[in-house]
Amino acid sequence: MTKHQKHNPPKPRVHKELEGFDIAIDPFGEIKSNMNIEKINEFLNRNVDDKKLAEREDYEDMKKGRRKRDPKS
Repeated sequence: MTKHQKHNPPKPRVHKELEGFDIAIDPFGEIKSNMNIEKINEFLNRNVDDKKLAEREDYEDMKKGRRKRDPKS
């Protein structure tokens, strides 16, 4: 391993929508990212199932952006 490889580890593979994404924690414990958090959340909502909501009957509709009508209203 050369000196260059020790100081610059290879970048991890990422989904093409997140190409160039970089995240770090500064000395004060703040998360620093080069990508807008809303964009990251949109990506996660589309691509990652929410384990806490998976047992709900209307989970598939929620994922598609539809909500079940409330029978009380």
